Amino acid sequence: MVKRVLATLVLVLAAWLAYEWLTFPDVGRLKVENPSTTSFMELRRKQLRREGKDDTIDFSWVPYGQISPYLRRAVLVAEDDQFYEHTGVDVEAMKDAIERDWKRKKLTHGGSTITQQLAKNLYLSPSRNPLRKIREYFVARKLESELSKKRILELYLNVVELGERVYGAEAAARAYFNVSASAVSVPQAALLAGSLPNPRVMNPADPNKRLRARQRMIVSRMRMCCSN
Repeated sequence: MVKRVLATLVLVLAAWLAYEWLTFPDVGRLKVENPSTTSFMELRRKQLRREGKDDTIDFSWVPYGQISPYLRRAVLVAEDDQFYEHTGVDVEAMKDAIERDWKRKKLTHGGSTITQQLAKNLYLSPSRNPLRKIREYFVARKLESELSKKRILELYLNVVELGERVYGAEAAARAYFNVSASAVSVPQAALLAGSLPNPRVMNPADPNKRLRARQRMIVSRMRMCCSN
């Protein structure tokens, strides 16, 4: 009986590994191709259609050089200040997040680097399933091995959700400030970066107290970084 159970588990594991290998995304294409959509965008479109709503989203690609350096800095300060030091996964942050989850008896999204967030946005889902997290880990490592840090940040800033139906720096800058992504100021950059944990709740168009507090914190950190 035990042997049969073990054999079944081995077969299931082999089938899962084969599926993962066959469906693993070709991230190398991102060296020269800009994504026209993402897994998160398509999921949002499906949700809107299920609700009987129009599924239009606001998304416009701009190259790295046309994204405000203030916004690039603000996002790094807010989301991943070790971005240029790690290899896609911040192991210490993941360990801390796992320990917090264990104490709270629930799963959260803590510990994710910008590269992991990009992997999730492009190819995966918001699910908290541990298997999804494992897949995220390997996709993030692949992104780091295939792409430069500059390209990863460019991709992230172009596809990340920054509000209801708003994706990417250019769409957000136009929607909230009526400027291009290249013209975003320090306070505006901090407001956008501050919304990233939950941009539909912490709406840059109507900042709540929590978002304003995050904006002040990010501006302070940006000033500290620049003064060092």
